[in-house]
Amino acid sequence: MGRTYRLLTAAAAITSLGNSGAMVAAAFAVLHSGGTATDVGLVAAARTIPLIAFLLIGGAVADRLPRHRVMAAANTLNCCSQATFAALVLTGTPPIWQMALLAALGGTGQAFFAPAAEGMLLSCVPREQASRAFASFRIGVNGATITGAALGGALTAYAGPGWVLAADATAFALAAALRSALHTNDIPPRTHRSKTLLQDLHEGWQEVADRRWLWVIISQFAIVNAAFAATQSVYGPLVAREHLGGAATWGTALAAFGAGTLLGALLMTRWKPRRMLLVGACGSLMAALPPAALATTLPPPALAATMTASGIGVEIFAVTWMTALHQEIPADKLSRVSSYDWLGSVGMVPIATALAGPIQNLTGTPTALWGSTALITLLTLAALTVPDVRHLTRETAHTRIERQAAQPTTARPLGARANPSQRAVPSPPPSRS
Repeated sequence: MGRTYRLLTAAAAITSLGNSGAMVAAAFAVLHSGGTATDVGLVAAARTIPLIAFLLIGGAVADRLPRHRVMAAANTLNCCSQATFAALVLTGTPPIWQMALLAALGGTGQAFFAPAAEGMLLSCVPREQASRAFASFRIGVNGATITGAALGGALTAYAGPGWVLAADATAFALAAALRSALHTNDIPPRTHRSKTLLQDLHEGWQEVADRRWLWVIISQFAIVNAAFAATQSVYGPLVAREHLGGAATWGTALAAFGAGTLLGALLMTRWKPRRMLLVGACGSLMAALPPAALATTLPPPALAATMTASGIGVEIFAVTWMTALHQEIPADKLSRVSSYDWLGSVGMVPIATALAGPIQNLTGTPTALWGSTALITLLTLAALTVPDVRHLTRETAHTRIERQAAQPTTARPLGARANPSQRAVPSPPPSRS
């Protein structure tokens, strides 16, 4: 892989290491300041709301400007907000509104960073190396996330949350420096024709709307991610406390899920399924396993095994999804499409986590968990009924030549993609997150 890919992967691992520890530290910073569980939720929501609000604008900006500059600017904003957060915690007891404001600045930075980062990564990888490159990238990010959560928890307990937040600010500063040093000579130039931001947003939406497989999967994961998030953040800790021995059991289960994502990414460095989304969607069915395991209160070893299997399946989807976007979306629209993808992935999560408690109070925990299982399963099966999802085929050198040769005769506009269900390709074969 080229220098750009290596720098992007290193920077992503550094920020993932800092971010996963900072999530633990931020919650304990609120509690140490005298806040309640409700205050922890408010600070978390303060980060999520601007993330959702600015994602589409962030995607349009990243397709207009040099993506590595947008990423570096977003990292700088995150560095400043986390450094201020750390200073307030280390020097006193900041009020909740200040922590919420700083969290909101962090969410704003993420809204501009995420589409630019995904567009940059997708555009710098050669087609013949795409699947392996994305799997290797995910290994680095997932490994850093697991390590960061463990180190962040230990450092928060030993030295206090302020130092973990300071370490996260340092990670953002280092990542901004790495991303500022990126060269884009090996990335194909983008042609930008839109005159206004609104036109950019419309073009991005048109790219999504014109591909049935794309909007079907985005719609599916809007609900699947919400149900999965409610399981991980609300129902899992509750079941662990009441039936499985407490927080240590749930921590082990989450670690097992993380190990599963590493195994899944490692598998995808070798496996290149031809029908990418068929395999990916089948993998995403494994997201239904954790709520089912919790609903039946499986013993801790069985729960850990289930979480590992779920992590493998989710990661198979993640890599095949990135490969499909890389293959099918024009390079100059990658960030805008990515912003719609991100919006679908996170848009329903705050609502789901807010409603998880009331639903559990109304129906009982097992019923709520079985509801999550049913939603994930039925929506994934519904996605699999769509021919474009089942038939989207990995491009080979031979089919790429055929596709390029067919373009002049079919008079497709520059950058347009063939309908995957119409390709004359022999057949046998969800990120977020």
